Amino acid sequence: MAKKQKEKPEQTITINDVEHNVSDLSEAQVAMVNHLHDLDRKIGSSQFNLDQLNVGRNAFMNLLTESLEEDE
Repeated sequence: MAKKQKEKPEQTITINDVEHNVSDLSEAQVAMVNHLHDLDRKIGSSQFNLDQLNVGRNAFMNLLTESLEEDE
């Protein structure tokens, strides 16, 4: 029996409310899209780390404040 190949749906991206087929983009444009995806991922990761750092800083500030109040 011959296997039927399933057609993959055309990959598209939307830029400035305009949908583009990825297959229609040049190699340079695809590279830029890949850079943008990677930068978005890194920005998200950095924001996550910044949130953790701010929570940790606030926790240590609270501990210091409580410690100073106990000394009074």
